[in-house]
Amino acid sequence: MRNPLLFLFLFAILIGCEKNTEKKLPRIAIAGLGIESSTFSPALTHEEAFHPKIGDSIFNRYPFMEADSSLRQRAEWVPTLVGKSLPGGTVTREAYESLVEKTLSMLEENLPYDGLFFDIHGAMSVVGLDDPEGDLIKRIREVVGTDVLISTSMDLHGNVSKRLAQHSDLITCYRMAPHEDATESRKRAVENLVSRLENGKGKPKYKAWVPVPILLPGEKTSTRVEPGKSLYDKVPEVEQKEGVIDAAIWIGYAWADEPRNHAVVMVTGDDKEQVTKGAEKLANSFWDVREEFEFVAPTKSYEEALETALASDKKPFMLSDMGDNPTAGGAGDVTWTLTELLKREEFHKTDGKSLIYASIPGPKLVEEAIKVGVGGEVSAPVGAEIDDRYAPPLQLIGEVTAIKQGDVHAETEVVVKVGNAHVIVTKKRKPYHRKSDFINLGLTPSETDIIVVKIGYLVPELYNMRGDWIMMLTPGGVDQDLERLGHKRIIRPMFPYDKDMERPDLSARLIEASDKLD
Repeated sequence: MRNPLLFLFLFAILIGCEKNTEKKLPRIAIAGLGIESSTFSPALTHEEAFHPKIGDSIFNRYPFMEADSSLRQRAEWVPTLVGKSLPGGTVTREAYESLVEKTLSMLEENLPYDGLFFDIHGAMSVVGLDDPEGDLIKRIREVVGTDVLISTSMDLHGNVSKRLAQHSDLITCYRMAPHEDATESRKRAVENLVSRLENGKGKPKYKAWVPVPILLPGEKTSTRVEPGKSLYDKVPEVEQKEGVIDAAIWIGYAWADEPRNHAVVMVTGDDKEQVTKGAEKLANSFWDVREEFEFVAPTKSYEEALETALASDKKPFMLSDMGDNPTAGGAGDVTWTLTELLKREEFHKTDGKSLIYASIPGPKLVEEAIKVGVGGEVSAPVGAEIDDRYAPPLQLIGEVTAIKQGDVHAETEVVVKVGNAHVIVTKKRKPYHRKSDFINLGLTPSETDIIVVKIGYLVPELYNMRGDWIMMLTPGGVDQDLERLGHKRIIRPMFPYDKDMERPDLSARLIEASDKLD
């Protein structure tokens, strides 16, 4: 080119055009609080139980969001605060407000956003506040605005109030119980969010919400067995329809007494007919099989279950101490079952049965055990500091066989040998879900006759480890006999409380988009 100035001018125009055509990445925040809270437990949950993560440390919660992952590269991420607690009692109002204010403050500092990934459980109860998740998302909307696309990820044992449905643009939940697809479900929620921002479609045109008047415990609605397996197999069938983004069935949370506690179906998408038909299909399918749900394993009274385990030669015979299951919201420190077990001579005779009990909180015993060390004798009370309705604290006397410190939940774990029984005592409550939880304490679960765990249905690793198992109908804040608990505030009629109720209206309610609310 003869004119160098013209050449430079054209070159500058070309570079500018390339810059202008560069695709701007969507800016997406991450926030959420998660816990199952039993309102029938006297326990209260405080802020530290949530182990809140802030900033980039949040990415460690999501394997699909590693630095070099495709999802991480498709957006500009602004992680604020995500707190997840073990299930427990009602959250104190002070803890809730503190975590919410921190979340809102961080969101406000980093405005604006195109989207927000809302990672919750859905069964949080807070002192003096109904529907905390609905309250939280509404307050988030007041900061980020109604145009921001919010994708909500939940546990299928969460509750979807109308308010939560209104402020969530995209929403999904697990499709497996036990929750082997938890990571997959969160990833789906994020992928749906990013895709809708990238393709410019934004908020779905339609959100169908169907409240289903059924309230059942998770131990009766496992997707491992029928009818839960076939019911949840219908979810991807609906999701795959043209014009549907996602479909979900929430069993709901049975151990809280609020109007929102019941099953729900939601379907989102851009095709009105497919969205509404899909939601109604799932809701009616759920209602049609309501009477077929049974406990996922043999379920017996404590006495019957123990006699069966003692007579068995299958190792380990696992017994679920269901009434005080901390992974469902129990206090975790009810001593009734352990007290009864230690009365049995089979666990004290030289040629008797071996037992592992996991676990019971006992900070006073832990303190004494540290003083005497492994091999020393301890005598101290354990349990019933929170829930003493069924039995008082138990004076545990025995030999310390292991002390392990540094656990994220228990902080300190101690094993006390009482006859042929090994009792795991913790400074703070902890569920025992993995074989390594026992082996790291010097225990041999595969060679033990009976293992009692405070849990409901067995998580996959325990299930695969079992020789046999029974779920025991024991007392506690997550008693499986729901009618014995005494719900007073749930919407009636409700199955199974009102077994002869007429077929409910299961037509789809179309929920307004967040930016269309009055």
